[in-house]
Amino acid sequence: MDSAHWQKAFEVLTGRTAGRLVRVELRRLAGAFVLGLLSDLPRKNSWALAGQAGDANPYCLQHLLSRVKWGADAVGGDIRGFVVEYLRREDTVLMVDETGDLKKGAGTVGVQRQYTRTAGHIGNSQAAVCRAYSTPFEQAAIDRELYDACSWINDTARCQAAETPGDASFFTKPAPAVR
Repeated sequence: MDSAHWQKAFEVLTGRTAGRLVRVELRRLAGAFVLGLLSDLPRKNSWALAGQAGDANPYCLQHLLSRVKWGADAVGGDIRGFVVEYLRREDTVLMVDETGDLKKGAGTVGVQRQYTRTAGHIGNSQAAVCRAYSTPFEQAAIDRELYDACSWINDTARCQAAETPGDASFFTKPAPAVR
């Protein structure tokens, strides 16, 4: 897609999600964050993304990502709806993949010793099942779901300490693809 096409897509998407962030400053930050992720910056850490947005430091961006309540699941629904509507093609496929993030310690929800392709070995990591829309020309991540192994779900004290939602339940990794 050319840049004008992406700009129009960005405007439509930010319009759909604008109601999730009630303050205009937060909407500006969210838009700058997404544009930074879509940019050709070689490193996309909070300092680089803040610099791209014209901010002197990343504190506002970090506030948006770590403290602001904005309903990730609701925004995810907005994005899925946008992707399906805006990028729909006959040759669309749904891709499902497991990804892992290495973590220190064992207090974060879902962290346990397990194999992750990210590291290529067994280590403390958190696994997620990710879903993406794909055509021969475009790809878009549309959903993710944290994988909580039986060892996590069955350890009530550990779940409470990590503030795991009370309705969390075990599922096999292929289950989100079926849903």
